[in-house]
Amino acid sequence: MLAIDQGTSATKALVVADDGTLLAEAEVAVGIHRTPDGGVEQDPAELLDSILEAGRRALQAFGGEVRSVGLANQGEAVVAFDPVTGEASGPVISWQDRRAAELAASLAGRHGDRLFAITGLPLDPYFTAPKLAWLRPRCGAGDVVCGIDAWLNRRLTGRFVTDAATASRSGLLDLASRTWSTEAASAYDIEPGTLAEVVDCAGHLGSTDAFGPTLEVTALIVDQQAALVGEGCLDAGEAKCTFGTGAFLLASTGAQPVWSSVGLSSSVAHQIGDAATWCLDGQVYAAGAALGWLVRAGLLGSPEELDSQLRRADPSDGTLCVPAFSGLGAPHWAPRARASFEGIGLGTGPDEMVAAVAEGLCAQVALLARAAGTDMGTGLRVLRVDGGLTRSEQLCQRQADLLQTPVEVFGSPHATALGLAALARVGDGTDERLMPTSPDGARTFEPRISRDEAAGRLDAQRAAMARAVQAAR
Repeated sequence: MLAIDQGTSATKALVVADDGTLLAEAEVAVGIHRTPDGGVEQDPAELLDSILEAGRRALQAFGGEVRSVGLANQGEAVVAFDPVTGEASGPVISWQDRRAAELAASLAGRHGDRLFAITGLPLDPYFTAPKLAWLRPRCGAGDVVCGIDAWLNRRLTGRFVTDAATASRSGLLDLASRTWSTEAASAYDIEPGTLAEVVDCAGHLGSTDAFGPTLEVTALIVDQQAALVGEGCLDAGEAKCTFGTGAFLLASTGAQPVWSSVGLSSSVAHQIGDAATWCLDGQVYAAGAALGWLVRAGLLGSPEELDSQLRRADPSDGTLCVPAFSGLGAPHWAPRARASFEGIGLGTGPDEMVAAVAEGLCAQVALLARAAGTDMGTGLRVLRVDGGLTRSEQLCQRQADLLQTPVEVFGSPHATALGLAALARVGDGTDERLMPTSPDGARTFEPRISRDEAAGRLDAQRAAMARAVQAAR
């Protein structure tokens, strides 16, 4: 089958065999534009074209026939479009965009607790609904505003649909019934009838001839939930973290949703027919993006030099960093927080600054994992990880040290595509149940420091984060 993974910085298309073998792949980079007022935008035509180009190139490289196609989206991004022509009428507002922060803050006091009870999500500009409410008065009167996946699905299949997992990350879905909440939509002044139809993550979901041959679409899901499936985290207590532009930790809670008591979000992991599985979600908005800043600032030579600089850094330097380059997500939900460095001395150099950013990133992930353990009533036995940053052995070791739990690097860089493939095989009837493949090449990092040392380092990071949150108020 053909797996299309439309991400923040690139669209990847892979042809995947039923046993998980990657038969062909293509990747097309996409641009991103940042504005001085906290806006993060992308060109909708470029995103659509990247899907078409990557998909066609992958099929051409494969040279054979594929059975179906699965589509993964980057989640929480929104766009406005003309309902007659289907053409986008403005830029895509990225999941990283923070311009709805004021609107979200104004709603939080009146509706925050109630919306959390309905949707499982804190009221934060990261999620789709605040961005939809922010965008609506800034586009044409007749335009439709929606999640990026619903627009792309309409352009590719003619159906205005969104899958249940993506919908559950909007702030508009009733988590218990998995239908749009009239009460939540009313809080954002959104007409429920304008929202896309909610469909399963696997099944007969439409067809498209956008890639040449007419292909049935048998899987639709948000990228992070696709990776959760791809890495085999199907049972309660299993968790993964994807280190991409951001770092996204998802922990499966199985057949029952869990409303977090410690600041995480709850969402649908996947839905097939009447059955849904659920997960807890925590976000670090800047992971690869933080490394990108280090490179632009001249502190890191290139991402490939990360390990060498981490090895050279003086461990006694004492510099701390809260890498809140795009605000802080769970469990703080402080969109106005900014990145900060503390403890810089005359002996602090680029290597120590890079190490401080890596430490701050890994500390945030470790604290998210602990929060998930609190909500589930048991700590994680292992954390599976994927994404570009997991090529760094030093970063993975630091993560295992702070987490005090083994960190298992997934054996393939394409967890999202493998999750899509597993869903698509169920969707087209090849498999009766989800059976993700497990590629060879996994690496496991065991903690090398004591629990006391890990606790001390996390306490220092927790205190620095608290100061960053206080400074943003």
